[in-house]
Amino acid sequence: MTDANLNDWVGAQPPRQETIHGRYVDLEPLDLQQHSDSLFAAASAEGSDERFRYLPQTPQTTRADFDEWMSTASQSPDPLFFAVVDRSTGRAEGRQALMRIDANNGVIEIGNILWGPALSRTRGATEALFLFADLAFASGYRRFEWKCDNDNAPSKKAATRFGFTFEGLFRQHLVVKGRNRDTAWFSIIDTEWPSLRAAYLQWLDEDNFDEAGVQKASLSKLMLARAE
Repeated sequence: MTDANLNDWVGAQPPRQETIHGRYVDLEPLDLQQHSDSLFAAASAEGSDERFRYLPQTPQTTRADFDEWMSTASQSPDPLFFAVVDRSTGRAEGRQALMRIDANNGVIEIGNILWGPALSRTRGATEALFLFADLAFASGYRRFEWKCDNDNAPSKKAATRFGFTFEGLFRQHLVVKGRNRDTAWFSIIDTEWPSLRAAYLQWLDEDNFDEAGVQKASLSKLMLARAE
């Protein structure tokens, strides 16, 4: 809240490089030896051009290029990369990062998301987002951000589905791969998280899915019901 008394504010806890366990996926600190085989397969699978379209990296079509990126990314403190590991197979099917980490002010962002075809639009992908958000607010962060290219309609749609609030557009914010990027900004703040968290847990529960794996209640519907 804008009028909250923050005289006793001491900041949030910086995220640590340790595994975050979920029901469907685990988020493991990115590791070249452990994750490179399955992550390269996920990154280079059919549709890779579209998955990389709005990422700062170009598609990594050779193993040498991919391993070079993995070596650098796995040692980066910010962005702090995690592999999204399917608990049922043990395979890393995507990656994402905590970034622009500002523990002093309690602000943190999810970014550099690449979810491969086996992960995208699954319960595991939703849980991967949930685990980051839950960690952020449990660590004392006041604000959890999502930013994307304003031309990236699927990303903006995902942010809304995940419960982020659109805050505005930063025009001519960046130059990415030789083109202008107007950046759309979204956030969840700490006072909103308890209600959103309850909706996530209800959606992720196995009872919310029928025998074919089809959801019974959408995440958006559950969030709306919690907000009423």
